[in-house]
Amino acid sequence: MIWTFLASFFTGSLVSISIPVGLLFDIPISMIAFIGTFAISFVLYTRHTMKYMQKLSEGLTVISGGNLQYRIPVIRQDELGTVAEHINAMAEKLETLIEKERQVEKSKMELITGVSHDLRTPLTSIIGYLELLKEKSYRDEAEYERFIGNTHNKAQQLKTLIDELFEYTRLTQSDNKLELQTIDLREMLNQMLVEIEPLAKENEISFDARLTERSLFLEVDPEQIRRAIDNLLMNALKFSLKPGIIRVSLAVRSDHVTISIENEGALITKEQEEHLFDRFYKADDSRTNMNLEGGAGLGLSITRSIVEMHGGQAYLKHKGGRFLFAIELPYEATI
Repeated sequence: MIWTFLASFFTGSLVSISIPVGLLFDIPISMIAFIGTFAISFVLYTRHTMKYMQKLSEGLTVISGGNLQYRIPVIRQDELGTVAEHINAMAEKLETLIEKERQVEKSKMELITGVSHDLRTPLTSIIGYLELLKEKSYRDEAEYERFIGNTHNKAQQLKTLIDELFEYTRLTQSDNKLELQTIDLREMLNQMLVEIEPLAKENEISFDARLTERSLFLEVDPEQIRRAIDNLLMNALKFSLKPGIIRVSLAVRSDHVTISIENEGALITKEQEEHLFDRFYKADDSRTNMNLEGGAGLGLSITRSIVEMHGGQAYLKHKGGRFLFAIELPYEATI
């Protein structure tokens, strides 16, 4: 704009100099020529700028009307072009924030829907069995015991669902902090396999453990890492073919530690594979080992959250019914 003013002033000056000396209505003709030339030149020189300012105004009107996808064309390299870039950046940021807010709201609704569905099923069964017991609608002592046992199992399943939900919501809170300790990861994993072995035998599953020969010290939150590994072990037990073998390995690389849990199960599609770590996602209830109670579909999602909080990653490799779930944690060989 300054250069436009200077150019208009220079043009007016040239014209006024070229005008002969004289008066018009007692005003020097040269001054009239200067003012007229300056005004006309200024209008001509600034017409593109004024048009672009109008585009900026129209663009702001469109964006303020709710169309955050609209972008003002940046065709100038001056201050107005910078203003257009800032307006576009503002619109893009607002669009991102609103989309994020929509996703959060959608996630909340999915959370409520998923929790309601998964809690209602065992609760309905519990109420049904209790009504049968209340009305003494059983034929003999054996059926009475079966009703009691089923009610207890459904109550345990309900507790599992609530525990999973509580754990998931706790992990997704922004103020959640890890309680780091230096532990022997090899010893923890070996102890977990010993504890879960009776349940595995009951379901005709055996373990093939391939752990490091030496102790492996790592700074982690012991409770959380145990939960993450346990989720993968229980997932393998639920979906392994019977009889079957679950292969568990612990390997050390230069900058990370990998815990792998491998089993054979029923085939799943590529789409199902991509969603297995999503919350409330269940690939197929028919694949589940019926001797083990199903959860809310939060186990793998909880595992991923825990591992990512530790700066690592959790992933799945699947081919031809062979599933390999792995946890990678950052590692520094300082001990």
